[in-house]
Amino acid sequence: MPASNAPAGTLALATALDRSEPLARLLERARESKARFAVVAALLPDGLREAVRAGPLDDEGWSLLAAHGAAAAKLRQWLPTLEAALAEQGWPQQPIKVRIQPPQAPG
Repeated sequence: MPASNAPAGTLALATALDRSEPLARLLERARESKARFAVVAALLPDGLREAVRAGPLDDEGWSLLAAHGAAAAKLRQWLPTLEAALAEQGWPQQPIKVRIQPPQAPG
């Protein structure tokens, strides 16, 4: 067994995900959000695409995070097109919510 720098009694992330249904579901939702974003990002104009990123996916819908109000407003205009593209790709219909979340400063 290879040596580990982790403190005694801790689990590797992969092991924790395998053993925890809530964590595994969270990881699956993150993957689904990323896959949905790949579909919609291809449709957005370059300037808008750069100001939008995938947000959380939950029971209430999927969120897209806009860097500023102007991007959010433009993104809301695109929602019917984005929802149609997702439906064409076979994704279950869920409302898309647009939220403003400026990029985080490097830390």
